[in-house]
Amino acid sequence: MKRSRLAAAATAAATMLALSGCGGDDALDTDSGKPAASDTIVIGSANFPESTLLAEMYAGALEAKGVKVEKKLNIGSREVYMKALEDGSIDLLPEYNGYLLGYYDEATTAVTPDEVAAELETKLPTKLTTLEPSTAEDSDTLTVTKATADKYQLKSIADLAPVAKDLVVGGPPEWKTRPTGVPGFQAKYGVTFKEFKVLDAGGPLTTAALENGQIDAANIFSTDPNLIAKDWVALEDPSHVFLAANIIPVLTKTKATQAVSDALNAVSAKLTTETLLDLDKQVILDKADPQTVAKEFLSSNGLT
Repeated sequence: MKRSRLAAAATAAATMLALSGCGGDDALDTDSGKPAASDTIVIGSANFPESTLLAEMYAGALEAKGVKVEKKLNIGSREVYMKALEDGSIDLLPEYNGYLLGYYDEATTAVTPDEVAAELETKLPTKLTTLEPSTAEDSDTLTVTKATADKYQLKSIADLAPVAKDLVVGGPPEWKTRPTGVPGFQAKYGVTFKEFKVLDAGGPLTTAALENGQIDAANIFSTDPNLIAKDWVALEDPSHVFLAANIIPVLTKTKATQAVSDALNAVSAKLTTETLLDLDKQVILDKADPQTVAKEFLSSNGLT
């Protein structure tokens, strides 16, 4: 699935937190096409909390190295913010490598982190580049409650094979036919569910259905704070039904100086999925300010 569904992924509590006013300047006028100043890195983000938080991390890390930064956060969907990056209105933003690859090549068959990274390099516009990916991912998962995981001793999607015939799975409509859904579970793990229930993409319908027992397994995203808050279990996916979605900085090549690259790569090196889960919880469920959370992350990791 395209990363445009991340507005739903951010939280089943449906909290965008009115982040248009948090941690940055006014939203970018992407119609202007006006290039950023040569001595300034203009950082953008998508319009959901995790993207804003990541952009604040990038901004703080760059400022700590003496790089002049301007923030234009909460721009909108990928179609809008990538246009801004391509026309030079912004210079840098956090992205998800698999979903960015899918944006440029809908027919991609790359799924593993190495495959995605290699293919993405061939699909990006020549004026753009990516830096080191973090191990942190925000990707699709097949998730169950802890009670279900304990009952059937589930750690991996493969563990569902003997019991899935008695279980109901829920997810977005496209899961019914896409290889990153029900057909993929069957083809790669021999998992055939009793029923597929059409819900939404990791959003409030899906989270409510899983919590209420209307479904037994669900499409939940890997940094959804409900995984922590509700003690849910995202099943391992060793055969890669789901596309890798490692967080990467994508930026204009002319702004990718050594100082900029070093600062951003240092952030990626410290960022894990587990860390991002906790940071998202602070922003989304605890309603902490993204800029404050970003500063605390940078400080605790020696990046300020």
